Parts: sequence; structure tokens; C-alpha cells
Amino acid sequence: MSAPSTKAPASAREPIADGSFPLLVEGVLDYAVYMLDPAGNVVSWNSGAERFKGYTAAEIVGSHFSRFYAEEDRRSGLPARALDLALREGRFENEGWRVRKDGTRFWAHVVMEPIRGPDGMLLGFAKVTRDLTRRREADEQLRRSQEETRLLVQSVTDYGIYMLDPEGNVATWNAGAQRIKGYTAEEIVGQHFSRFYTEEDRAAGEPQRALATAVQEGRFEKEGWRVRRDGTRFWASAVIDPVRGPDGALLGFAKVTRDITERRDAQLELERAREALFQSQKMEAIGQLT
Repeated sequence: MSAPSTKAPASAREPIADGSFPLLVEGVLDYAVYMLDPAGNVVSWNSGAERFKGYTAAEIVGSHFSRFYAEEDRRSGLPARALDLALREGRFENEGWRVRKDGTRFWAHVVMEPIRGPDGMLLGFAKVTRDLTRRREADEQLRRSQEETRLLVQSVTDYGIYMLDPEGNVATWNAGAQRIKGYTAEEIVGQHFSRFYTEEDRAAGEPQRALATAVQEGRFEKEGWRVRRDGTRFWASAVIDPVRGPDGALLGFAKVTRDITERRDAQLELERAREALFQSQKMEAIGQLT
């Protein structure tokens, strides 16, 4: 029985035909892939470029690529700087606004590289552009949402809401935390949150157990005495939640503290009143029996 052939299929051994590469570039729709001559004039134009820049090859070949830049960028000389950087550094890459044929703008990621002949002579530039408008809009929406959340948290005064890093150091500080605990952000950011615990709780390892419980169980919640900047104590309701990244790595902790001293005092006063009433009723019953 003859041994199986180890020769690769013809399609795997033969190089791509010379005429296939232009067809490959022309078939790309998500990227504008085109050539510039050494002066920056367009000499080739693929389907992707036509799709999101709006020009046909007949309309744009021979025109200077600065046409795609915003007016303010042309005035500042950005197209010329792009060619110069590509020449000096071997590559130019950035993001910015570009202009379509109809005058609308899109946010583009641009890469430009010089093309040289075997003798090192500059033949032109290869330019690849991608339309990232949707991604930028999503990023901007996320940024606005985060800013709105930050402003919302900062405006809350009834709750101390702040972030801890994975070691328990304070990373953010809102107005409620300042009101309840007495520290300004400048005084407390970077300090360990155990500073808010009583001396006896620190000696017993309560701060470390709180973080460990939050990591192991996904949440820590407890009431207890905490200490203000001036040394006075208040009865606090504290919640700690771990904050994790998309990969599950621990980024830190979200901590919410509320001063419930008045509520605790009211509950204790109510319990004392009930106990007094019970004792009074008991004595009255004993008196009646007597």
C-alpha cells in the first residue's frame, strides 16, 4: 500500500494570481482602501471608500485627499502634516472628523503608510480609513451616562456613597460622605476606610472581614458604630459591594453608608417606653391582687 501524499493542494501551494489582489481590495466594504500619489492625490478607490465617503472613483481619482478633511483641519495644515509624519515615521495613524461628499461628517480612524519602490523611491501612500461614527456615539453616550451618574451620586447628601480600591483605600467621595463623616475629599481620598471604624473594631479586624465578606458573598451589610472626623460616634448602616471588570477582575468596592443614629435612638426610646409601660402594668396588676 503506497504512503499517503504529503503534497499540499494546488490552491494552498500556488500564490494568489497577480490580478486577484486588486479584486480583494475592491471587495472590502467596511474599510476605505485607496492609494495616493506622492503629492497626496487619489490614484485608486475601492467600494468601501465609495460606500461611506460618497464619491465614485470617477469623481475623486485625481483629487487631493485633503478634500475629505474638515475646513478647520485644512486651514491648520493637518493633511500636509499627515503626509509628513507618514514619511518621517513610516506610519501615520489618528482619529478625527472627515467629510463626506454630501457635506456630512463622520468620525474616522485613519492609517497612512508610505509605499516605496525597490530603490527606495517614494511611489505614494497606502491609506486605510474606517467609519467609527457609531462607536464614537456609543462611547459618547456612555461618557454622558457616567457623568450624569457621577453628578447624581455627588448631589446625594443623605448617604455617603464612595468607591474603595481593592485594598480598601478611598478612591471617590461624595457630598453625603462629607456631611456625615466630616472629611473633605482632599482629606480622605487615598486613606484607608478603616479610619471610620472604632478603635476596638479595628483591633478586632472588622474592616478586613467586611471586604473579605463582600468578595466571598458578593455583598456585605451591617450596622455598627462609626467615627466622624471630630471623633464623635454615629450609628451607621453600611453596605459594601465588590465592583468587577468584564473579565471578572476585582476593581474595587462600592460603599454606601447612612447615619441612622436618630432612628436607633428613637427605637431605643420606644423600647424603653414599652418596658416602662410593661413594668407599670405589672405593678398595677400586683397592687390589684394585693
